[in-house]
Amino acid sequence: MRILLLGGTTEASRMAALLAGEGLEAVFSYAGRTATPIAQPLPVRMGGFGGAEGLADYLRQEGISHVVDATHPFAAQMSRNAVEACALTGIPLVALERAPWVPGKGDRWTRVGTIAAAAEALPEAEARVFLAIGRMHLEAFAGRPQHHYLLRLVDPPEALPLPRAEVVIARGPFDLDGDLSLMREQETEIVVAKNAGGEGARAKLDAARMLGLPVILIDRPAIPDRPRAETPEAVMGWLGHGADLGV
Repeated sequence: MRILLLGGTTEASRMAALLAGEGLEAVFSYAGRTATPIAQPLPVRMGGFGGAEGLADYLRQEGISHVVDATHPFAAQMSRNAVEACALTGIPLVALERAPWVPGKGDRWTRVGTIAAAAEALPEAEARVFLAIGRMHLEAFAGRPQHHYLLRLVDPPEALPLPRAEVVIARGPFDLDGDLSLMREQETEIVVAKNAGGEGARAKLDAARMLGLPVILIDRPAIPDRPRAETPEAVMGWLGHGADLGV
Protein backbone atom coordinates (compact mmCIF):
# COMPACT_ATOMS: atom_id res chain seq x y z
CA MET A 1 0.00 0.00 0.00
CA ARG A 2 1.24 3.46 -0.97
CA ILE A 3 -1.07 6.40 -0.33
CA LEU A 4 -1.23 9.85 -1.87
CA LEU A 5 -2.73 12.33 0.60
CA LEU A 6 -3.86 15.54 -1.08
CA GLY A 7 -3.66 17.96 1.80
CA GLY A 8 -3.82 21.47 3.07
CA THR A 9 -6.55 21.25 5.72
CA THR A 10 -6.52 20.59 9.45
CA GLU A 11 -8.09 17.21 8.73
CA ALA A 12 -5.28 16.41 6.29
CA SER A 13 -2.70 17.02 9.02
CA ARG A 14 -4.62 14.73 11.37
CA MET A 15 -4.78 12.14 8.59
CA ALA A 16 -1.03 12.39 8.06
CA ALA A 17 -0.42 11.79 11.77
CA LEU A 18 -2.58 8.66 11.72
CA LEU A 19 -0.87 7.29 8.61
CA ALA A 20 2.57 7.93 10.08
CA GLY A 21 1.53 6.39 13.38
CA GLU A 22 0.49 3.20 11.59
CA GLY A 23 3.75 3.13 9.65
CA LEU A 24 1.93 3.29 6.31
CA GLU A 25 3.81 4.44 3.23
CA ALA A 26 2.31 7.74 2.12
CA VAL A 27 3.12 11.04 0.41
CA PHE A 28 1.60 14.35 1.52
CA SER A 29 0.91 16.75 -1.34
CA TYR A 30 0.62 20.52 -0.87
CA ALA A 31 -0.65 22.74 -3.67
CA GLY A 32 2.12 25.22 -2.87
CA ARG A 33 -0.11 28.26 -2.31
CA THR A 34 1.16 28.91 1.22
CA ALA A 35 4.71 30.16 1.78
CA THR A 36 5.02 28.44 5.17
CA PRO A 37 3.05 25.17 5.09
CA ILE A 38 2.67 23.15 8.26
CA ALA A 39 5.35 20.48 8.70
CA GLN A 40 4.11 16.91 8.26
CA PRO A 41 5.28 13.52 9.55
CA LEU A 42 5.27 12.18 5.96
CA PRO A 43 7.35 12.86 2.84
CA VAL A 44 6.00 16.05 1.26
CA ARG A 45 5.69 17.15 -2.36
CA MET A 46 4.81 20.70 -3.39
CA GLY A 47 2.96 22.06 -6.41
CA GLY A 48 0.46 20.89 -8.99
CA PHE A 49 0.46 17.77 -11.14
CA GLY A 50 -0.45 19.23 -14.53
CA GLY A 51 -4.15 18.47 -14.56
CA ALA A 52 -5.94 15.14 -14.36
CA GLU A 53 -3.68 13.41 -16.88
CA GLY A 54 -0.57 14.65 -15.09
CA LEU A 55 -1.94 13.35 -11.80
CA ALA A 56 -2.73 10.00 -13.44
CA ASP A 57 0.87 9.79 -14.68
CA TYR A 58 2.14 10.56 -11.18
CA LEU A 59 -0.06 7.85 -9.65
CA ARG A 60 1.29 5.26 -12.08
CA GLN A 61 4.94 6.32 -11.80
CA GLU A 62 4.90 6.43 -7.99
CA GLY A 63 3.03 3.17 -7.52
CA ILE A 64 0.18 4.81 -5.63
CA SER A 65 -2.47 2.34 -4.49
CA HIS A 66 -4.96 4.71 -2.77
CA VAL A 67 -5.75 8.43 -2.96
CA VAL A 68 -7.16 10.46 -0.07
CA ASP A 69 -8.46 13.88 -1.12
CA ALA A 70 -8.27 16.04 2.00
CA THR A 71 -8.07 19.35 0.17
CA HIS A 72 -10.20 22.36 1.07
CA PRO A 73 -13.87 22.01 0.02
CA PHE A 74 -13.32 24.97 -2.34
CA ALA A 75 -10.27 23.42 -4.05
CA ALA A 76 -12.73 22.13 -6.62
CA GLN A 77 -10.40 21.79 -9.59
CA MET A 78 -7.96 19.62 -7.66
CA SER A 79 -10.81 17.42 -6.46
CA ARG A 80 -12.21 17.11 -9.99
CA ASN A 81 -8.74 16.17 -11.25
CA ALA A 82 -8.46 13.52 -8.54
CA VAL A 83 -11.80 11.98 -9.54
CA GLU A 84 -10.76 11.87 -13.20
CA ALA A 85 -7.23 10.61 -12.54
CA CYS A 86 -8.46 7.81 -10.31
CA ALA A 87 -11.04 6.83 -12.93
CA LEU A 88 -8.28 6.71 -15.55
CA THR A 89 -6.01 4.55 -13.40
CA GLY A 90 -8.54 2.46 -11.49
CA ILE A 91 -7.04 3.60 -8.19
CA PRO A 92 -9.55 3.92 -5.32
CA LEU A 93 -10.29 7.43 -4.05
CA VAL A 94 -11.93 8.74 -0.90
CA ALA A 95 -12.63 12.36 0.01
CA LEU A 96 -11.96 13.44 3.58
CA GLU A 97 -14.50 16.25 3.63
CA ARG A 98 -16.01 18.25 6.49
CA ALA A 99 -19.78 18.53 6.72
CA PRO A 100 -20.96 21.98 5.60
CA TRP A 101 -22.25 24.49 8.11
CA VAL A 102 -26.01 24.87 8.50
CA PRO A 103 -27.77 27.91 9.95
CA GLY A 104 -29.07 27.87 13.50
CA LYS A 105 -31.34 30.05 15.57
CA GLY A 106 -30.28 33.68 15.36
CA ASP A 107 -28.12 33.32 12.26
CA ARG A 108 -28.66 35.97 9.57
CA TRP A 109 -27.24 34.19 6.53
CA THR A 110 -27.66 35.01 2.87
CA ARG A 111 -26.61 31.98 0.80
CA VAL A 112 -25.01 32.59 -2.60
CA GLY A 113 -23.65 30.22 -5.21
CA THR A 114 -20.40 31.90 -6.21
CA ILE A 115 -17.78 34.35 -5.02
CA ALA A 116 -18.92 36.82 -7.68
CA ALA A 117 -22.46 36.57 -6.33
CA ALA A 118 -21.14 37.32 -2.84
CA ALA A 119 -19.63 40.56 -4.12
CA GLU A 120 -22.92 41.46 -5.80
CA ALA A 121 -24.78 40.79 -2.55
CA LEU A 122 -22.86 43.51 -0.69
CA PRO A 123 -24.80 46.76 -0.17
CA GLU A 124 -24.21 49.83 -2.28
CA ALA A 125 -23.66 51.94 0.83
CA GLU A 126 -20.19 51.88 2.39
CA ALA A 127 -19.75 49.14 4.99
CA ARG A 128 -17.05 47.48 7.04
CA VAL A 129 -16.73 43.95 5.69
CA PHE A 130 -14.87 41.00 7.20
CA LEU A 131 -13.89 39.29 3.94
CA ALA A 132 -12.92 35.85 5.21
CA ILE A 133 -12.30 34.07 1.90
CA GLY A 134 -8.50 33.85 1.71
CA ARG A 135 -6.40 35.67 -0.89
CA MET A 136 -7.15 33.79 -4.12
CA HIS A 137 -10.38 35.53 -5.15
CA LEU A 138 -10.10 39.07 -3.84
CA GLU A 139 -10.36 40.48 -7.38
CA ALA A 140 -14.06 39.64 -7.39
CA PHE A 141 -14.56 42.42 -4.84
CA ALA A 142 -12.55 45.08 -6.68
CA GLY A 143 -15.79 46.32 -8.21
CA ARG A 144 -17.00 47.22 -4.71
CA PRO A 145 -14.20 49.62 -3.70
CA GLN A 146 -16.41 51.73 -1.43
CA HIS A 147 -16.22 49.17 1.37
CA HIS A 148 -13.54 48.85 4.04
CA TYR A 149 -12.36 45.24 3.99
CA LEU A 150 -10.80 43.26 6.82
CA LEU A 151 -8.70 40.38 5.45
CA ARG A 152 -7.29 37.55 7.55
CA LEU A 153 -4.52 35.79 5.61
CA VAL A 154 -1.88 33.16 6.33
CA ASP A 155 0.87 34.97 4.37
CA PRO A 156 1.47 38.71 3.86
CA PRO A 157 0.12 39.67 0.42
CA GLU A 158 2.42 41.20 -2.20
CA ALA A 159 -0.38 43.41 -3.53
CA LEU A 160 -4.09 43.85 -3.01
CA PRO A 161 -6.79 44.70 -5.56
CA LEU A 162 -8.83 46.44 -2.86
CA PRO A 163 -8.05 50.12 -2.16
CA ARG A 164 -9.41 50.09 1.39
CA ALA A 165 -8.25 46.97 3.19
CA GLU A 166 -6.63 46.01 6.47
CA VAL A 167 -4.77 42.71 6.69
CA VAL A 168 -4.39 40.51 9.76
CA ILE A 169 -1.82 37.71 9.41
CA ALA A 170 -2.96 34.65 11.33
CA ARG A 171 -3.33 30.90 10.92
CA GLY A 172 -6.33 29.01 12.29
CA PRO A 173 -7.93 27.39 14.11
CA PHE A 174 -9.63 30.48 15.57
CA ASP A 175 -11.79 30.73 18.68
CA LEU A 176 -14.95 32.63 19.54
CA ASP A 177 -13.38 35.06 21.99
CA GLY A 178 -10.68 36.01 19.50
CA ASP A 179 -13.13 36.56 16.65
CA LEU A 180 -15.51 38.54 18.84
CA SER A 181 -12.63 40.80 19.87
CA LEU A 182 -11.42 41.19 16.28
CA MET A 183 -14.85 42.03 14.89
CA ARG A 184 -15.65 44.48 17.67
CA GLU A 185 -12.27 46.18 17.31
CA GLN A 186 -12.74 46.46 13.54
CA GLU A 187 -16.39 47.55 13.88
CA THR A 188 -17.37 44.82 11.44
CA GLU A 189 -20.82 45.19 9.90
CA ILE A 190 -20.96 42.28 7.44
CA VAL A 191 -19.14 38.94 7.23
CA VAL A 192 -18.42 37.21 3.91
CA ALA A 193 -17.25 33.60 4.17
CA LYS A 194 -17.03 30.32 2.28
CA ASN A 195 -19.00 27.38 3.64
CA ALA A 196 -15.86 25.44 4.50
CA GLY A 197 -17.38 23.49 7.39
CA GLY A 198 -15.48 22.12 10.36
CA GLU A 199 -14.73 23.67 13.72
CA GLY A 200 -11.47 25.52 13.05
CA ALA A 201 -13.04 28.37 11.09
CA ARG A 202 -16.65 28.58 12.28
CA ALA A 203 -15.91 30.98 15.17
CA LYS A 204 -16.52 33.97 12.87
CA LEU A 205 -20.04 32.72 12.19
CA ASP A 206 -20.75 32.24 15.90
CA ALA A 207 -19.35 35.69 16.58
CA ALA A 208 -21.53 37.20 13.83
CA ARG A 209 -24.61 35.60 15.37
CA MET A 210 -23.74 36.92 18.84
CA LEU A 211 -23.16 40.41 17.42
CA GLY A 212 -26.33 40.28 15.31
CA LEU A 213 -24.39 40.70 12.06
CA PRO A 214 -25.46 39.49 8.61
CA VAL A 215 -23.34 36.84 6.88
CA ILE A 216 -23.01 36.28 3.14
CA LEU A 217 -22.13 32.59 2.91
CA ILE A 218 -20.78 31.11 -0.33
CA ASP A 219 -21.95 27.58 -1.12
CA ARG A 220 -19.43 24.92 -2.05
CA PRO A 221 -18.66 24.31 -5.74
CA ALA A 222 -19.98 21.16 -7.38
CA ILE A 223 -17.65 18.15 -7.42
CA PRO A 224 -18.40 14.77 -9.03
CA ASP A 225 -19.71 12.06 -6.72
CA ARG A 226 -17.04 10.05 -4.91
CA PRO A 227 -16.82 8.09 -1.67
CA ARG A 228 -16.42 10.49 1.24
CA ALA A 229 -15.69 10.42 4.95
CA GLU A 230 -15.94 13.16 7.55
CA THR A 231 -13.14 11.99 9.86
CA PRO A 232 -9.60 10.66 9.45
CA GLU A 233 -10.62 7.65 11.52
CA ALA A 234 -13.25 6.76 8.93
CA VAL A 235 -10.62 6.97 6.20
CA MET A 236 -8.40 4.61 8.16
CA GLY A 237 -11.29 2.14 8.19
CA TRP A 238 -11.62 2.55 4.41
CA LEU A 239 -7.91 1.76 4.11
CA GLY A 240 -8.38 -1.36 6.23
CA HIS A 241 -6.46 -0.03 9.22
CA GLY A 242 -9.31 0.76 11.58
CA ALA A 243 -12.95 0.09 12.29
CA ASP A 244 -15.21 -0.19 9.27
CA LEU A 245 -17.22 3.03 9.57
CA GLY A 246 -19.20 2.60 6.38
CA VAL A 247 -17.18 4.62 3.89
